[in-house]
Amino acid sequence: MDFERIRASRNGSNFFSRRLGIYVEELRPGYARAVKTVTEEDLNPVGVPHGGVYFSLADTACGSAMGAYGTMAVTINCSFSFLKSARVGDHLTAEAHELPGGRSVCVLEARVTGGDGTLFAAGTFTFRRLEKKIEL
Repeated sequence: MDFERIRASRNGSNFFSRRLGIYVEELRPGYARAVKTVTEEDLNPVGVPHGGVYFSLADTACGSAMGAYGTMAVTINCSFSFLKSARVGDHLTAEAHELPGGRSVCVLEARVTGGDGTLFAAGTFTFRRLEKKIEL
């Protein structure tokens, strides 16, 4: 399987992630790493990144880890915790790892960290693997 083509396809066709500045750097079946730099446009009225920034970064990483199998998948459930706030300019990384188990329902864990290893958020995502192949 050509993981580079899948990665390029995910970066090119995920318009929501592109708008947020999220980029998938690496993927293989059951694993992906996505990155984003926090901008002023990511801030909520309190002056910290909106929770959706962390969540979207983690969800993109998990969805990419699932997509590396060559079939589409959708998030069906998630438990997510926001632990710390990043600042404008911080480079965030989300790493997703699939847990052993299901074939059609799959569980992944994601951690969102900063460049110095600070843990900002973590979650467990449940996906349904679809029977539809990813067209490249």
